[in-house]
Amino acid sequence: MTSKRKVATLAAWSIAVAVVVMGLKFVAWQLTGSVALFSDALESIVNVIAAVAALTAIRVSHLPADDEHPFGHHKAEYFSAVLEGVLIVVAALLILFEVWRAWETPVDLTAPWPGLAVNGVAAVVNFGFALILLRVGRAERSPALVADGRHIMTDVVTSIGVLGGLVAAVATGWAILDPLLAIVVAVNILWQGWKVIGESMQGLMDRAVDPVEAARIRGIISTNSKGALEVHDLKTRTAARATFIEFHLVVDANMTVGESHVICDRIEEALKAEISSVRVTIHVEPDDEAKLPKGTVAVPFA
Repeated sequence: MTSKRKVATLAAWSIAVAVVVMGLKFVAWQLTGSVALFSDALESIVNVIAAVAALTAIRVSHLPADDEHPFGHHKAEYFSAVLEGVLIVVAALLILFEVWRAWETPVDLTAPWPGLAVNGVAAVVNFGFALILLRVGRAERSPALVADGRHIMTDVVTSIGVLGGLVAAVATGWAILDPLLAIVVAVNILWQGWKVIGESMQGLMDRAVDPVEAARIRGIISTNSKGALEVHDLKTRTAARATFIEFHLVVDANMTVGESHVICDRIEEALKAEISSVRVTIHVEPDDEAKLPKGTVAVPFA
């Protein structure tokens, strides 16, 4: 299965799983009348909407470059992740509204144990699928899948906390634990929503690759730049699964265009062999454009 098809298939399955989990959580809420379980169910609505948005963004991101988008559509996935973060914040505000209503009109829990069991099943399903989303999303460098996986994993942590708290509420008879737990849920998902939005905005702002990856790129270029005098002004940026690399390659002024092109091809082929979905731009310059003293044997980076 191709990378594109794998990501799109998983995104489609994410919608189905989100709908099933949402149904289970609303059943749990109906059985118990718990505002904490209701808040957990509200968050699952966000999962469904986010899953649909992720699938749409993934399909758009795989569209080929065109006249209006010569660098491709890779950043479409970041918009999906930002939308998911915003929806998380909206869900948290809805939860706080329900907490206020429950505080004014307390409700006794009905049939708590069956409701908790159903919610527990939903948490197990979410946990398994979140692990798959995170693994595939990171392997395929899909911000939409990673954001979806992180959100669902947050949902799992929330569900575990709610289940534990409601067990304590039933065992002790302290009904106040129910709305208090809902407040904790709201605060937690607000924090997670902020993180998702922040990371996605970094992608939209053309963030460079991380230091480890940058060092690897430098090593590949240095190893394959035999015949060149210097490499400087190395710049990188990421756009979802694509990595863009640009640098200046200094060669002897007497070198022919064909000879310098051989060096560029060698470097570009080496980068493509080691880094998936890479786009390389090399600016060839004569030796009078060098930034380091003449006579330097190594190929340094400035």
